[in-house]
Amino acid sequence: MNDKLVNNNVDFLFKAILALESREECYDFFEDLCTVQELKTLAQRIVVAKMLSDKRVYTDIVNETGASTATISRVNRSLQYGCDGYDKIFERIEEDEDEQL
Repeated sequence: MNDKLVNNNVDFLFKAILALESREECYDFFEDLCTVQELKTLAQRIVVAKMLSDKRVYTDIVNETGASTATISRVNRSLQYGCDGYDKIFERIEEDEDEQL
């Protein structure tokens, strides 16, 4: 966890996100919280992270997501040197999908 991020405002944001109970509530909350472009940017980054974790190459990621190589590199640095936040989420998503099968 990056100590530079920790403050009461960020804590309140995360508390609000953790209070969401459904995908519909997420859509409603994030539509109120973010601009359309901000939400699309966040969504693009997590898709890029998933593709990188699946060992996809940059050219495929650019073609499928429209992300710039700079964005892909930034996300890749987070995957390589970050706090493993992406990996934790991807594991949980996969576990949920396995349980639904």
